Amino acid sequence: MGLEWMYWTVPTAIFFITVFLMIAGMLVWELVSPTVERPGFLRIPTTRGTRFFIGLLGTAYIHLAWLGLTDWNLWLALPASAVWVFVVMRWG
Repeated sequence: MGLEWMYWTVPTAIFFITVFLMIAGMLVWELVSPTVERPGFLRIPTTRGTRFFIGLLGTAYIHLAWLGLTDWNLWLALPASAVWVFVVMRWG
């Protein structure tokens, strides 16, 4: 058994770089303007970081559902995921 290496495609690299940059942006935002817990349509008290995490989980589920339920290109799920994250971050 030799070493197995993950093959990094350009979309995979873009995904992980984007998530890293969003987390770094959230850190800067938190340092500049500390968050306050508030309830939203999720009906639980959440902070900005909690809403971001819920948004990322939701995008994963959107993409998995897209893969499992359609034959369409996966890139078409990106707008739905972006809208989900925006809605959760703003009103969640």
